Amino acid sequence: MVQTDPMAERVTVTVHEGVADVRLNRPDKLNAIDPPMFAALAAAADRVAADRSIRAVVLSGEGRGFCAGLDFGSFQAMAGGGDGAADDSPSDADLGDDAIALLSMAGRLTDRLAGRITNLAQQAAYAWTELPVPVIAAVSGPALGGGLQIALGADIRIVAPDAKLSVLEIRWGLLPDMTGLQVLPRLVGIDVAKELSFTGRMVSGEEAVALGLATRTSADPRADALALATEIAGKNPLAIRGTKALLNAAGTRPLGDSFLEESRLMQELIGSPNQVEAVMAYFEKRAPVFTD
Repeated sequence: MVQTDPMAERVTVTVHEGVADVRLNRPDKLNAIDPPMFAALAAAADRVAADRSIRAVVLSGEGRGFCAGLDFGSFQAMAGGGDGAADDSPSDADLGDDAIALLSMAGRLTDRLAGRITNLAQQAAYAWTELPVPVIAAVSGPALGGGLQIALGADIRIVAPDAKLSVLEIRWGLLPDMTGLQVLPRLVGIDVAKELSFTGRMVSGEEAVALGLATRTSADPRADALALATEIAGKNPLAIRGTKALLNAAGTRPLGDSFLEESRLMQELIGSPNQVEAVMAYFEKRAPVFTD
């Protein structure tokens, strides 16, 4: 099932056997983020969240890269009437005399979305964190600036060894404002998070794994991510959702509250039809059949 609404020009969603294959779809621009991409990412996550049959998500980019970051040209065009053309990757020249106009346009993104704690740019990344099901980012080529922050919204990152990752915002005199700074220290430690954010230096896929920025490398990140998502989709979906919720909340609330929530979720699972099915399938040496 492929979504066919207008925003599918920017993000496509295909669902097969409980796995949503979500792809940023501007390969000619290395999937650089323009305003429709922000909206399409948030909308795609909402569609996934509303479909209880989806048990895992793979997030990737079409073409040669995951996401080259913000498409400065598109924001300049909105602010100053330009043609919106963008190079394959951001450059100092992209800002030029339109820097103030660009920042003015970005300022509109600080408005909170109705009923959410995020603005639209933040939601494009945070939406994958708040999805109740696991999200695996498959990263090839560049994942720069906002592109890296979108990948950080995933639960797991599988990267090509020669992928290029960077907290690039400092190059433009900016800071990461798509929730990435909240995630980064939990992955790499506060000192490494500061070094990466203060310098904007490029990190290969191999170094990203060594730092904890990525989970593991793969010669074919998307294929391995889809295989992992398929494996996860074959587990008790209620147990997977509960596990993600507990891990996301780890360290954010008093231990007593976390322990109580563990007990509550476990009580719901023990003896439930899906839990019984997991046990029966194991002993009968067959694939389990779970309900959503």
